[in-house]
Amino acid sequence: MVSENQYDFIIVGSGIAGLYTAIKAYEFNKKVKIITKSTLQECNTKYAQGGIAAAIDPMDSFEKHFQDTMNAGAGLCDPESVRILITNAVDRISDLINYGVPFDTINGVISLGMEGAHSFPRVLHAGGDSTGSLIEKKMSDKIAETDCDISENCFVSEILVENNKAKGVTIYNKNKKEMETIYGANVVLATGGAGELFYYNTTPEVATGDGVSLAYNAGAAISDMEFFQFHPTALKHPKSVPFLISEAVRGEGAILRNTRMEPFMKSYHSMAELAPRDIVSRAIINEMKKTSSDHVYLDLTNIPKQRVISRFPTIYKTCSAIGIDITTDLIPIAPAAHYMIGGIKTNIWGETTIQNLYACGEVASTGVHGANRLASNSLLEGLVFGKRIVERAIIGYKWSNQNYAYDKIVSVTDKNIKLEVENKPSIESLQKLMWENVSIIRNGTGLSDASGKISQWIQMITEESQNYMSSQLYHMLNVAYLISSSALLRTESRGAHYREDYPETSEKWVRHTTIKKN
Repeated sequence: MVSENQYDFIIVGSGIAGLYTAIKAYEFNKKVKIITKSTLQECNTKYAQGGIAAAIDPMDSFEKHFQDTMNAGAGLCDPESVRILITNAVDRISDLINYGVPFDTINGVISLGMEGAHSFPRVLHAGGDSTGSLIEKKMSDKIAETDCDISENCFVSEILVENNKAKGVTIYNKNKKEMETIYGANVVLATGGAGELFYYNTTPEVATGDGVSLAYNAGAAISDMEFFQFHPTALKHPKSVPFLISEAVRGEGAILRNTRMEPFMKSYHSMAELAPRDIVSRAIINEMKKTSSDHVYLDLTNIPKQRVISRFPTIYKTCSAIGIDITTDLIPIAPAAHYMIGGIKTNIWGETTIQNLYACGEVASTGVHGANRLASNSLLEGLVFGKRIVERAIIGYKWSNQNYAYDKIVSVTDKNIKLEVENKPSIESLQKLMWENVSIIRNGTGLSDASGKISQWIQMITEESQNYMSSQLYHMLNVAYLISSSALLRTESRGAHYREDYPETSEKWVRHTTIKKN
Protein backbone atom coordinates (compact mmCIF):
# COMPACT_ATOMS: atom_id res chain seq x y z
CA MET A 1 0.00 0.00 0.00
CA VAL A 2 1.24 3.49 -0.80
CA SER A 3 0.08 6.33 1.42
CA GLU A 4 -1.39 9.25 -0.49
CA ASN A 5 -0.13 11.63 2.17
CA GLN A 6 3.03 13.65 1.76
CA TYR A 7 4.36 14.80 5.13
CA ASP A 8 6.75 17.60 5.91
CA PHE A 9 8.23 15.56 8.75
CA ILE A 10 8.19 11.83 9.38
CA ILE A 11 9.36 11.29 12.96
CA VAL A 12 10.22 7.76 14.04
CA GLY A 13 10.08 7.38 17.83
CA SER A 14 7.97 8.86 20.61
CA GLY A 15 10.39 9.65 23.44
CA ILE A 16 11.39 13.15 24.46
CA ALA A 17 13.44 13.71 21.28
CA GLY A 18 10.70 12.58 18.89
CA LEU A 19 7.76 14.29 20.59
CA TYR A 20 9.60 17.57 21.13
CA THR A 21 10.73 17.64 17.49
CA ALA A 22 7.14 16.97 16.43
CA ILE A 23 5.81 19.79 18.62
CA LYS A 24 8.35 22.25 17.24
CA ALA A 25 7.63 21.26 13.62
CA TYR A 26 3.89 21.60 14.25
CA GLU A 27 4.44 25.11 15.61
CA PHE A 28 5.64 25.99 12.11
CA ASN A 29 2.33 24.67 10.72
CA LYS A 30 4.04 21.65 9.21
CA LYS A 31 2.35 18.34 8.49
CA VAL A 32 3.84 15.81 10.90
CA LYS A 33 3.70 12.02 11.03
CA ILE A 34 4.82 10.24 14.23
CA ILE A 35 5.57 6.53 13.94
CA THR A 36 6.14 4.36 17.00
CA LYS A 37 6.44 0.59 17.19
CA SER A 38 4.52 0.43 20.48
CA THR A 39 2.24 2.96 22.15
CA LEU A 40 3.03 6.66 22.14
CA GLN A 41 4.24 6.71 25.74
CA GLU A 42 6.31 3.48 25.74
CA CYS A 43 9.92 4.64 25.42
CA ASN A 44 13.16 5.15 27.33
CA THR A 45 12.12 8.64 28.43
CA LYS A 46 9.29 7.22 30.50
CA TYR A 47 11.76 5.32 32.69
CA ALA A 48 14.29 8.11 33.23
CA GLN A 49 14.56 8.59 37.00
CA GLY A 50 17.42 10.99 37.59
CA GLY A 51 16.34 14.13 35.78
CA ILE A 52 17.66 16.71 33.37
CA ALA A 53 20.86 18.70 33.85
CA ALA A 54 21.04 22.48 33.49
CA ALA A 55 23.18 25.18 35.11
CA ILE A 56 20.32 27.26 36.54
CA ASP A 57 21.71 27.83 40.04
CA PRO A 58 23.31 31.31 40.41
CA MET A 59 26.36 29.62 41.97
CA ASP A 60 26.68 27.27 38.99
CA SER A 61 27.79 28.25 35.50
CA PHE A 62 27.74 27.18 31.86
CA GLU A 63 31.50 26.76 32.05
CA LYS A 64 31.31 24.33 34.98
CA HIS A 65 28.65 22.22 33.23
CA PHE A 66 30.71 22.35 30.03
CA GLN A 67 33.89 21.21 31.78
CA ASP A 68 32.13 18.40 33.64
CA THR A 69 30.71 17.11 30.36
CA MET A 70 34.09 17.31 28.63
CA ASN A 71 35.81 15.53 31.52
CA ALA A 72 33.28 12.69 31.54
CA GLY A 73 33.69 12.26 27.78
CA ALA A 74 37.34 11.19 28.21
CA GLY A 75 38.76 13.25 25.36
CA LEU A 76 36.18 12.48 22.66
CA CYS A 77 33.49 15.13 23.20
CA ASP A 78 33.06 17.70 20.45
CA PRO A 79 33.47 21.09 22.21
CA GLU A 80 31.13 22.92 19.83
CA SER A 81 28.34 20.37 20.33
CA VAL A 82 28.79 20.45 24.10
CA ARG A 83 28.66 24.24 24.20
CA ILE A 84 25.48 24.22 22.13
CA LEU A 85 23.96 21.74 24.57
CA ILE A 86 24.89 23.70 27.68
CA THR A 87 23.99 27.20 26.50
CA ASN A 88 20.56 26.15 25.23
CA ALA A 89 19.64 24.27 28.40
CA VAL A 90 17.78 27.06 30.21
CA ASP A 91 15.51 27.83 27.24
CA ARG A 92 14.65 24.16 26.75
CA ILE A 93 13.86 23.79 30.47
CA SER A 94 11.54 26.78 30.09
CA ASP A 95 9.74 24.95 27.30
CA LEU A 96 9.15 21.94 29.56
CA ILE A 97 7.81 24.19 32.31
CA ASN A 98 5.45 25.80 29.78
CA TYR A 99 4.25 22.32 28.81
CA GLY A 100 3.34 21.78 32.46
CA VAL A 101 6.22 19.58 33.68
CA PRO A 102 6.05 19.96 37.50
CA PHE A 103 9.68 20.15 38.53
CA ASP A 104 10.18 19.66 42.26
CA THR A 105 10.69 22.81 44.31
CA ILE A 106 11.72 23.80 47.83
CA ASN A 107 10.14 27.03 49.07
CA GLY A 108 9.23 27.96 45.51
CA VAL A 109 12.73 27.40 44.12
CA ILE A 110 13.47 24.49 41.76
CA SER A 111 15.23 21.71 43.67
CA LEU A 112 18.53 20.54 42.17
CA GLY A 113 20.08 17.11 42.70
CA MET A 114 23.68 15.93 42.58
CA GLU A 115 24.82 13.09 40.34
CA GLY A 116 28.05 11.34 39.42
CA ALA A 117 30.86 13.35 37.75
CA HIS A 118 29.00 16.65 38.26
CA SER A 119 30.90 19.29 40.25
CA PHE A 120 27.69 21.04 41.32
CA PRO A 121 24.04 20.10 42.01
CA ARG A 122 22.28 20.89 38.72
CA VAL A 123 19.84 18.05 38.04
CA LEU A 124 16.19 19.08 37.88
CA HIS A 125 13.72 16.36 38.83
CA ALA A 126 9.96 15.95 38.96
CA GLY A 127 7.91 13.72 41.23
CA GLY A 128 11.10 12.69 42.99
CA ASP A 129 12.36 9.91 40.73
CA SER A 130 9.46 10.10 38.23
CA THR A 131 11.00 12.78 36.01
CA GLY A 132 10.93 10.87 32.73
CA SER A 133 7.40 9.61 33.24
CA LEU A 134 6.05 13.09 33.94
CA ILE A 135 7.89 14.64 30.99
CA GLU A 136 6.58 11.93 28.67
CA LYS A 137 3.02 12.44 29.99
CA LYS A 138 3.06 16.21 29.51
CA MET A 139 4.57 15.99 26.04
CA SER A 140 2.05 13.34 25.01
CA ASP A 141 -0.71 15.64 26.25
CA LYS A 142 0.79 18.46 24.18
CA ILE A 143 0.87 16.25 21.07
CA ALA A 144 -2.81 15.39 21.66
CA GLU A 145 -3.61 19.09 21.24
CA THR A 146 -2.13 19.09 17.75
CA ASP A 147 -3.18 17.57 14.42
CA CYS A 148 -0.04 15.43 14.19
CA ASP A 149 -0.80 12.08 12.57
CA ILE A 150 0.20 9.24 14.91
CA SER A 151 0.80 5.65 13.86
CA GLU A 152 1.21 3.33 16.85
CA ASN A 153 2.28 -0.32 16.71
CA CYS A 154 4.08 0.27 13.42
CA PHE A 155 7.58 -1.06 12.79
CA VAL A 156 9.79 0.82 10.32
CA SER A 157 11.60 -1.71 8.14
CA GLU A 158 13.41 0.57 5.69
CA ILE A 159 14.29 4.19 4.97
CA LEU A 160 13.63 5.09 1.35
CA VAL A 161 16.66 6.80 -0.18
CA GLU A 162 17.15 8.06 -3.73
CA ASN A 163 20.36 9.74 -4.88
CA ASN A 164 21.51 9.98 -1.26
CA LYS A 165 18.32 11.80 -0.26
CA ALA A 166 15.75 10.41 2.17
CA LYS A 167 12.19 10.47 0.81
CA GLY A 168 10.16 8.33 3.20
CA VAL A 169 9.90 5.03 5.04
CA THR A 170 8.41 1.58 4.66
CA ILE A 171 6.55 0.30 7.71
CA TYR A 172 4.83 -2.86 8.85
CA ASN A 173 1.51 -1.98 10.46
CA LYS A 174 1.00 -4.60 13.19
CA ASN A 175 -2.70 -3.77 13.59
CA LYS A 176 -3.51 -4.02 9.88
CA LYS A 177 -0.91 -6.76 9.31
CA GLU A 178 0.30 -5.10 6.13
CA MET A 179 3.19 -3.08 4.70
CA GLU A 180 2.79 0.63 3.97
CA THR A 181 4.98 3.24 2.30
CA ILE A 182 4.95 6.76 3.71
CA TYR A 183 6.61 9.68 1.97
CA GLY A 184 7.96 12.83 3.58
CA ALA A 185 10.27 15.75 2.92
CA ASN A 186 12.26 15.10 6.10
CA VAL A 187 12.79 11.89 8.06
CA VAL A 188 13.84 12.19 11.71
CA LEU A 189 15.09 9.14 13.58
CA ALA A 190 14.44 9.46 17.32
CA THR A 191 14.22 5.76 18.10
CA GLY A 192 16.19 5.70 21.36
CA GLY A 193 18.82 3.22 22.49
CA ALA A 194 19.65 -0.47 22.40
CA GLY A 195 19.77 -1.76 25.97
CA GLU A 196 17.74 -4.82 24.98
CA LEU A 197 20.78 -6.20 23.17
CA PHE A 198 22.16 -7.20 26.56
CA TYR A 199 20.80 -9.87 28.89
CA TYR A 200 20.85 -7.54 31.91
CA ASN A 201 19.51 -4.09 31.12
CA THR A 202 17.49 -1.23 32.56
CA THR A 203 15.57 -0.41 29.40
CA PRO A 204 12.07 -1.19 28.07
CA GLU A 205 11.59 -3.89 25.44
CA VAL A 206 11.32 -1.30 22.66
CA ALA A 207 14.98 -0.23 23.12
CA THR A 208 16.44 -2.45 20.42
CA GLY A 209 18.56 -0.06 18.34
CA ASP A 210 16.33 -0.08 15.25
CA GLY A 211 17.23 3.46 14.21
CA VAL A 212 20.94 2.68 13.95
CA SER A 213 20.25 -0.41 11.84
CA LEU A 214 17.87 1.50 9.56
CA ALA A 215 20.34 4.32 9.02
CA TYR A 216 23.22 1.89 8.46
CA ASN A 217 21.25 -0.04 5.85
CA ALA A 218 20.36 3.24 4.16
CA GLY A 219 24.05 4.13 3.85
CA ALA A 220 24.46 6.65 6.67
CA ALA A 221 27.65 6.88 8.72
CA ILE A 222 27.54 5.27 12.19
CA SER A 223 29.97 6.43 14.87
CA ASP A 224 31.46 5.34 18.22
CA MET A 225 29.33 2.23 18.72
CA GLU A 226 31.93 0.67 21.02
CA PHE A 227 30.91 3.10 23.76
CA PHE A 228 27.93 1.67 25.62
CA GLN A 229 27.20 2.84 29.12
CA PHE A 230 26.36 0.35 31.85
CA HIS A 231 24.51 1.75 34.83
CA PRO A 232 26.31 0.72 38.03
CA THR A 233 23.22 0.24 40.17
CA ALA A 234 20.37 -1.93 38.94
CA LEU A 235 18.28 -3.98 41.36
CA LYS A 236 19.58 -7.55 41.51
CA HIS A 237 16.90 -9.73 43.08
CA PRO A 238 15.29 -13.09 42.17
CA LYS A 239 11.82 -11.57 42.48
CA SER A 240 12.49 -8.72 40.05
CA VAL A 241 13.86 -7.97 36.62
CA PRO A 242 16.79 -5.51 36.69
CA PHE A 243 15.33 -2.18 37.82
CA LEU A 244 17.25 1.08 37.68
CA ILE A 245 18.28 2.52 41.05
CA SER A 246 18.93 6.14 40.13
CA GLU A 247 22.38 7.68 40.45
CA ALA A 248 20.62 10.46 42.34
CA VAL A 249 20.42 8.01 45.27
CA ARG A 250 24.21 8.16 45.55
CA GLY A 251 23.98 11.90 45.03
CA GLU A 252 21.90 12.05 48.20
CA GLY A 253 24.59 10.19 50.13
CA ALA A 254 23.98 6.45 49.63
CA ILE A 255 27.03 4.20 50.12
CA LEU A 256 28.12 1.19 48.08
CA ARG A 257 29.15 -1.83 50.17
CA ASN A 258 30.33 -5.28 49.17
CA THR A 259 28.78 -8.42 50.64
CA ARG A 260 31.24 -8.17 53.54
CA MET A 261 29.57 -4.82 54.34
CA GLU A 262 32.77 -2.95 53.46
CA PRO A 263 32.47 0.45 51.71
CA PHE A 264 34.85 0.31 48.75
CA MET A 265 34.51 3.23 46.33
CA LYS A 266 37.08 5.49 48.01
CA SER A 267 39.75 2.96 47.10
CA TYR A 268 38.84 3.26 43.40
CA HIS A 269 38.33 7.01 42.86
CA SER A 270 38.62 10.30 44.74
CA MET A 271 34.94 11.07 44.00
CA ALA A 272 33.96 7.72 45.57
CA GLU A 273 30.26 6.97 44.91
CA LEU A 274 30.05 9.97 42.57
CA ALA A 275 32.82 8.86 40.23
CA PRO A 276 31.98 8.48 36.51
CA ARG A 277 29.70 5.54 35.78
CA ASP A 278 32.26 3.42 33.97
CA ILE A 279 34.59 3.54 36.98
CA VAL A 280 31.80 2.70 39.43
CA SER A 281 30.59 -0.20 37.25
CA ARG A 282 34.06 -1.75 36.99
CA ALA A 283 34.63 -1.25 40.71
CA ILE A 284 31.42 -3.15 41.46
CA ILE A 285 32.39 -5.97 39.08
CA ASN A 286 35.76 -6.21 40.80
CA GLU A 287 34.18 -6.35 44.27
CA MET A 288 31.75 -9.03 43.09
CA LYS A 289 34.70 -11.13 41.92
CA LYS A 290 36.61 -10.58 45.17
CA THR A 291 33.65 -11.72 47.26
CA SER A 292 32.42 -14.45 44.86
CA SER A 293 29.02 -12.80 44.69
CA ASP A 294 26.62 -11.72 41.94
CA HIS A 295 25.85 -8.39 43.65
CA VAL A 296 26.96 -5.66 46.02
CA TYR A 297 24.75 -3.46 48.19
CA LEU A 298 23.52 0.12 48.09
CA ASP A 299 23.07 1.52 51.58
CA LEU A 300 20.60 4.40 52.07
CA THR A 301 20.17 3.96 55.80
CA ASN A 302 22.22 7.09 56.59
CA ILE A 303 19.67 9.27 54.73
CA PRO A 304 16.62 10.48 56.74
CA LYS A 305 13.65 8.18 56.14
CA GLN A 306 11.20 10.84 54.99
CA ARG A 307 13.80 12.26 52.62
CA VAL A 308 14.22 8.84 51.01
CA ILE A 309 10.47 8.28 50.63
CA SER A 310 9.73 11.74 49.21
CA ARG A 311 12.77 11.91 46.92
CA PHE A 312 12.59 8.32 45.57
CA PRO A 313 8.93 7.22 45.72
CA THR A 314 9.15 4.91 42.69
CA ILE A 315 12.27 3.13 43.94
CA TYR A 316 10.77 2.88 47.45
CA LYS A 317 7.53 1.39 46.13
CA THR A 318 9.24 -1.04 43.75
CA CYS A 319 11.60 -2.38 46.40
CA SER A 320 8.82 -2.56 49.00
CA ALA A 321 6.85 -4.83 46.66
CA ILE A 322 9.59 -7.49 46.93
CA GLY A 323 10.10 -7.06 50.65
CA ILE A 324 12.94 -4.51 50.78
CA ASP A 325 12.45 -1.39 52.91
CA ILE A 326 15.16 0.86 51.47
CA THR A 327 15.10 3.09 54.56
CA THR A 328 16.30 0.21 56.76
CA ASP A 329 17.46 -2.57 54.38
CA LEU A 330 20.35 -2.67 51.94
CA ILE A 331 19.50 -2.89 48.24
CA PRO A 332 21.23 -5.71 46.30
CA ILE A 333 22.50 -4.24 43.03
CA ALA A 334 24.71 -5.02 40.04
CA PRO A 335 25.53 -3.16 36.79
CA ALA A 336 23.24 -3.44 33.74
CA ALA A 337 23.25 -2.11 30.18
CA HIS A 338 21.75 1.36 30.15
CA TYR A 339 22.65 3.88 27.42
CA MET A 340 23.98 3.78 23.87
CA ILE A 341 26.59 6.53 23.62
CA GLY A 342 27.46 6.10 19.94
CA GLY A 343 24.93 6.05 17.13
CA ILE A 344 24.08 7.70 13.82
CA LYS A 345 26.73 10.27 13.03
CA THR A 346 25.30 13.81 12.89
CA ASN A 347 26.61 17.34 12.68
CA ILE A 348 25.57 20.13 15.07
CA TRP A 349 22.21 20.45 13.28
CA GLY A 350 21.26 16.79 13.57
CA GLU A 351 21.99 16.12 9.89
CA THR A 352 23.27 12.69 8.94
CA THR A 353 25.39 11.89 5.89
CA ILE A 354 22.16 11.37 3.93
CA GLN A 355 20.30 14.51 2.87
CA ASN A 356 16.96 15.11 4.63
CA LEU A 357 17.66 12.30 7.10
CA TYR A 358 18.13 13.54 10.66
CA ALA A 359 18.76 11.88 14.02
CA CYS A 360 18.40 13.10 17.57
CA GLY A 361 18.30 11.75 21.10
CA GLU A 362 19.98 8.52 22.13
CA VAL A 363 20.07 7.13 18.59
CA ALA A 364 22.32 9.99 17.43
CA SER A 365 26.04 10.50 17.86
CA THR A 366 26.18 14.29 18.14
CA GLY A 367 29.59 14.50 19.79
CA VAL A 368 28.07 15.60 23.10
CA HIS A 369 28.82 12.46 25.12
CA GLY A 370 32.27 11.50 23.85
CA ALA A 371 33.36 8.19 25.38
CA ASN A 372 31.17 8.37 28.47
CA ARG A 373 27.91 10.31 28.92
CA LEU A 374 27.64 12.72 31.85
CA ALA A 375 24.60 11.80 33.93
CA SER A 376 21.31 13.57 33.04
CA ASN A 377 22.61 15.19 29.84
CA SER A 378 20.57 12.79 27.69
CA LEU A 379 17.07 14.26 28.08
CA LEU A 380 18.55 17.70 27.47
CA GLU A 381 20.28 16.51 24.28
CA GLY A 382 16.97 15.32 22.81
CA LEU A 383 15.42 18.75 23.37
CA VAL A 384 18.31 20.89 22.18
CA PHE A 385 19.04 19.01 18.96
CA GLY A 386 15.37 18.30 18.22
CA LYS A 387 14.75 22.03 17.98
CA ARG A 388 17.85 22.55 15.86
CA ILE A 389 16.70 19.89 13.41
CA VAL A 390 13.42 21.73 12.84
CA GLU A 391 15.23 25.04 12.41
CA ARG A 392 17.65 23.51 9.93
CA ALA A 393 14.95 21.82 7.87
CA ILE A 394 12.45 24.69 7.80
CA ILE A 395 14.60 27.80 7.66
CA GLY A 396 16.37 26.15 4.77
CA TYR A 397 20.06 26.12 5.56
CA LYS A 398 21.91 24.51 2.71
CA TRP A 399 22.69 20.85 3.36
CA SER A 400 26.26 19.83 2.68
CA ASN A 401 27.53 16.27 2.61
CA GLN A 402 29.80 15.40 5.52
CA ASN A 403 33.06 13.78 4.61
CA TYR A 404 34.72 11.41 7.05
CA ALA A 405 37.89 9.38 6.86
CA TYR A 406 36.98 5.73 7.21
CA ASP A 407 39.26 3.17 8.79
CA LYS A 408 39.33 -0.04 6.82
CA ILE A 409 37.67 -2.67 8.97
CA VAL A 410 38.67 -6.21 8.08
CA SER A 411 35.69 -8.46 8.60
CA VAL A 412 36.39 -10.61 11.63
CA THR A 413 34.88 -13.56 9.82
CA ASP A 414 37.75 -13.35 7.31
CA LYS A 415 40.42 -13.82 9.96
CA ASN A 416 40.35 -17.62 10.21
CA ILE A 417 37.62 -17.57 12.83
CA LYS A 418 35.33 -20.52 12.27
CA LEU A 419 32.54 -20.79 14.79
CA GLU A 420 30.11 -23.65 14.97
CA VAL A 421 26.63 -22.14 15.11
CA GLU A 422 25.04 -24.54 17.52
CA ASN A 423 21.60 -22.96 17.52
CA LYS A 424 19.53 -20.65 15.41
CA PRO A 425 19.64 -16.97 16.30
CA SER A 426 17.16 -15.70 18.84
CA ILE A 427 16.83 -12.56 20.91
CA GLU A 428 17.75 -14.44 24.08
CA SER A 429 20.83 -16.08 22.58
CA LEU A 430 21.98 -12.69 21.25
CA GLN A 431 21.43 -11.05 24.64
CA LYS A 432 23.47 -13.72 26.42
CA LEU A 433 26.28 -13.52 23.85
CA MET A 434 26.47 -9.73 24.14
CA TRP A 435 26.45 -9.84 27.94
CA GLU A 436 29.18 -12.48 28.11
CA ASN A 437 31.49 -11.04 25.43
CA VAL A 438 30.68 -7.35 24.81
CA SER A 439 29.67 -5.88 28.15
CA ILE A 440 31.57 -4.05 30.91
CA ILE A 441 34.97 -5.76 30.65
CA ARG A 442 35.99 -6.91 27.16
CA ASN A 443 38.88 -8.61 25.39
CA GLY A 444 39.86 -9.35 21.81
CA THR A 445 39.02 -13.05 21.92
CA GLY A 446 35.51 -12.49 23.24
CA LEU A 447 34.84 -9.65 20.81
CA SER A 448 36.07 -11.69 17.84
CA ASP A 449 33.92 -14.64 18.84
CA ALA A 450 30.85 -12.42 19.27
CA SER A 451 31.33 -10.59 15.97
CA GLY A 452 31.90 -13.84 14.11
CA LYS A 453 28.82 -15.56 15.50
CA ILE A 454 26.62 -12.49 14.98
CA SER A 455 27.82 -12.23 11.38
CA GLN A 456 26.81 -15.83 10.76
CA TRP A 457 23.42 -15.27 12.39
CA ILE A 458 22.79 -12.27 10.13
CA GLN A 459 23.64 -14.39 7.10
CA MET A 460 21.25 -17.12 8.26
CA ILE A 461 18.36 -14.66 8.63
CA THR A 462 18.92 -12.99 5.27
CA GLU A 463 19.15 -16.34 3.47
CA GLU A 464 16.05 -17.81 5.11
CA SER A 465 13.58 -14.95 4.62
CA GLN A 466 12.79 -12.44 1.91
CA ASN A 467 11.17 -10.22 4.55
CA TYR A 468 14.12 -10.21 6.93
CA MET A 469 14.23 -6.38 7.08
CA SER A 470 10.88 -6.46 8.88
CA SER A 471 12.38 -8.75 11.52
CA GLN A 472 13.14 -7.23 14.92
CA LEU A 473 15.88 -9.79 15.46
CA TYR A 474 17.60 -8.84 12.20
CA HIS A 475 17.92 -5.19 13.24
CA MET A 476 19.15 -6.18 16.71
CA LEU A 477 21.81 -8.41 15.15
CA ASN A 478 22.84 -5.58 12.85
CA VAL A 479 23.42 -3.20 15.76
CA ALA A 480 25.13 -5.89 17.85
CA TYR A 481 27.57 -6.47 15.00
CA LEU A 482 28.36 -2.74 14.80
CA ILE A 483 29.00 -2.60 18.56
CA SER A 484 31.21 -5.70 18.72
CA SER A 485 33.17 -4.79 15.56
CA SER A 486 33.80 -1.24 16.76
CA ALA A 487 34.90 -2.53 20.16
CA LEU A 488 37.29 -4.95 18.47
CA LEU A 489 38.74 -2.14 16.36
CA ARG A 490 39.48 0.22 19.30
CA THR A 491 42.60 -1.27 20.87
CA GLU A 492 42.62 0.79 24.06
CA SER A 493 40.44 1.47 27.11
CA ARG A 494 38.62 4.80 27.24
CA GLY A 495 35.45 5.89 29.02
CA ALA A 496 32.72 3.27 28.76
CA HIS A 497 34.90 1.01 26.58
CA TYR A 498 37.25 -1.15 28.65
CA ARG A 499 39.46 -3.92 27.27
CA GLU A 500 41.47 -6.01 29.69
CA ASP A 501 43.93 -6.84 26.88
CA TYR A 502 44.44 -3.10 26.22
CA PRO A 503 43.85 -1.56 29.66
CA GLU A 504 45.59 1.77 28.99
CA THR A 505 44.25 4.86 27.23
CA SER A 506 46.20 5.59 24.05
CA GLU A 507 46.85 9.02 22.54
CA LYS A 508 46.64 7.54 19.04
CA TRP A 509 42.98 6.73 19.75
CA VAL A 510 41.88 10.32 20.39
CA ARG A 511 39.61 9.91 17.39
CA HIS A 512 36.23 8.48 16.50
CA THR A 513 35.39 5.19 14.87
CA THR A 514 33.06 5.70 11.92
CA ILE A 515 31.50 2.84 9.98
CA LYS A 516 29.58 3.00 6.72
CA LYS A 517 28.00 0.04 4.94
CA ASN A 518 30.28 -1.53 2.32
